[in-house]
Amino acid sequence: MSMIVWQADFYHLSRPSADGETPWRLTVCDPEGILLHESQCPRAVAGADWLTEQLRSIEPPPDIVRVFRPQCAGLFRIAAERLGWRVEFTRHVRALKRLLQAREIPIALDRPPPLSIPENLLGREWRFARIPAGDLIEFWSDRPLPIRSIPEEFHPLTLGLASTVPIPGIVIDGGRKSMDLALWIEEQVPVSIEHIPTEADRSGGLVLESGLVDRWILATYEDEEVARAARLYGERLHDSRGVHFLLIEPDDSGRTFTGFWLLRQEEKT
Repeated sequence: MSMIVWQADFYHLSRPSADGETPWRLTVCDPEGILLHESQCPRAVAGADWLTEQLRSIEPPPDIVRVFRPQCAGLFRIAAERLGWRVEFTRHVRALKRLLQAREIPIALDRPPPLSIPENLLGREWRFARIPAGDLIEFWSDRPLPIRSIPEEFHPLTLGLASTVPIPGIVIDGGRKSMDLALWIEEQVPVSIEHIPTEADRSGGLVLESGLVDRWILATYEDEEVARAARLYGERLHDSRGVHFLLIEPDDSGRTFTGFWLLRQEEKT
C-alpha cells in the first residue's frame, strides 16, 4: 500500500477581503498537484486549534504532511502532534508551489546570506564529480555507508532520465574530520549545492542550501580550471533535471565512504 503524502501551506492573503480583513488560507494537495482541501478563516482564529480541525476533516488521513513555509511550521507541528501524524519541513513541495503560483500566492522566502561552516569541520580537499544515471542508485545503495540519503523521488529512473545522463556531484575528502562533517551536514538537512560565480571563468563558490532557508559556504575557489569545471557542473545540473549528489569520504582511495546524499535543486521561482 502506497504512502499517503500531503503538501500543505497555511498563509495570510495579501489582499484584504470586503470587510478589510486579511484572512488566512489553508491549502492541501497531493504530490501530483490534486487539490485535497482549501479553506480560509479570519486572522483572529488563525491558530493551531482551527488548523487541527481543518486537517482532521480531510479523508483519508496522511502518513506524512510536508510543509515549506517557516512562518506556519510551528502551527503544523502542534496540529500534527495532536493528530498523531508525522510532519516534515522541506523545500521539496513542487506540486504545492505550482498550485500556489497559479493562485498568485507568493512562495519566495527570504534568503539570508550564507554562513561559514564551523572551521573545525572543514574537509581537506573537494572536487567536482559525475556518475552515469544508470549506475547511481545501484552503486550507492549497497555500499557500507554510515550516513546515506537517497530519496526515491530523486531517482533518475523515477524522473525518466536516460541511463547515460551524467549526474553531477561534489566529493569532499574530510580526512579525520570526515565523520564529524557528515554528521553536521545530515543535521542541517541538505537540500542542494548551488554554484555561485563571483568572477566569470575565474572565481566563485559552492553554497549548501539546507533546511527551509539556511545557507552555508561549502567551498570557494580562484582558479580558471576549477571555474571551467564549475560551469560544466551547472550544465550537467540542467541535463539531470537538478539531481546531483554530495559525497563525504575520509580519503581519495575509493574504498571507504562516510556519507552520501542524493539532492535536487529547487525549481526557480
